[in-house]
Amino acid sequence: MNRLRLAWSNVNSSLWFVPTLMVTAASGLAYGLVMLDDNTEHKWLQDYPMLFGAGADGARGMLTAIASSMITVAGLIFSLTLATLAQVSSQYTPRVLRNFMGDRANQLVLGFFVSIFVYCLIVLRTIRGGDEGRFIPSLAVAGGLVLALVSIGVLIFFIHHIASSIQASTIIARAAAETQGALDNLFPEQMGHEATAAEATDWRETDHHWHAILALRSGYVQDVNNDALLDFAREINGVVRMERGIGSFVAKEAPLVSVARYDGQPLSAADEKTRQRLCGTYSIGDLRTIDQDLGFGFRQLVDIALKALSPGINDTTTAIFCVDQLGALLSLLADRKLNEPLRSEGGRVRVVAQIPTFATYAALAFDQIRSAAEGNLSVLLRLLTAIETVARRTRNEDRLAVLQQQADRVREQAEAMLQFDYDKQAVFARYVAVGQTLKAAV
Repeated sequence: MNRLRLAWSNVNSSLWFVPTLMVTAASGLAYGLVMLDDNTEHKWLQDYPMLFGAGADGARGMLTAIASSMITVAGLIFSLTLATLAQVSSQYTPRVLRNFMGDRANQLVLGFFVSIFVYCLIVLRTIRGGDEGRFIPSLAVAGGLVLALVSIGVLIFFIHHIASSIQASTIIARAAAETQGALDNLFPEQMGHEATAAEATDWRETDHHWHAILALRSGYVQDVNNDALLDFAREINGVVRMERGIGSFVAKEAPLVSVARYDGQPLSAADEKTRQRLCGTYSIGDLRTIDQDLGFGFRQLVDIALKALSPGINDTTTAIFCVDQLGALLSLLADRKLNEPLRSEGGRVRVVAQIPTFATYAALAFDQIRSAAEGNLSVLLRLLTAIETVARRTRNEDRLAVLQQQADRVREQAEAMLQFDYDKQAVFARYVAVGQTLKAAV
């Protein structure tokens, strides 16, 4: 099911899937209207000659003109889409290209114009006149005219949509919304049960003989079948230790997981079937995806902020947008229960998982942006505001300590990088306010 879900995500975010469905639907519509025309008497059509009174040559000419114009517009839309992708990749980050390719509006517009072209071709070949035996599918021809008129509104909508979608605020909001969706799906999803203190102690005191399972290919870990790992560990009465977590890169023939049995007997190194089974629980691809990789969502926003703070662009406002969204996402994560690495079943630890901690997400969200900000007063102040926003959502002492460390680093950087005392005092005043919020949350 994990592989099917990942395959569906890849197909659903492609530029060809929805247009293919729409072309198929257009072909069915054209065929259905032609058959309806062929099997229905058209006496009532004679009452509306202005709509249905075209001859064979007129019908051919109109459908030919519609088909040629639709394929021209479709080529223009493809060109605009590719130009937009290139601009977004260079100005923001290549990591958000998947979001644009998966934009349903773009897919529907592309599919609409190509579908009209296919529709006209199918109807066009059925028109006969003169010695061929006269047959003009009036309903199908009128349908082509209606679709052509609707296409004008679709083209205007596409131009408006593409102009809106390349704005920084739209790109950042879309990346944040996708990340929030992944956050809601992943937490509090768990693998087995959290190990008790006794189970954890038993596992640590057991002398395990680990056997490394090597990866079959290189790539990024996109998905892990948690249930399959638990089933395997239970079958061998052992424990599986994940050497690579979601979003990590693994090289071919590098350790992917390690396996040990509680009875101390080592697994056979030549057991290729075991290797195939355990490697099959991992979905490894060339790119990171956000389905199970929450850190990739954070990474998209961080990359946009870093590009905005680069000397060549120097766009502070865009960086502040990213910091605001990162603070909002981290605040949603602050009151969630993150899975513990030791997962048990049947009274024993079965899986040692690679699970990012709250400190990992906080460092991912703030560290690089803080370093890139250097002497940017506005970004440093907004980082402290984001930390304060997160602090209001949790009472966990460990997480509050992480936030305090982040605030301390911002203050230290301000002392080292800011030139004017006024700017340093502004940062210090905000730092004091954040400290008060952190103390009140304990």
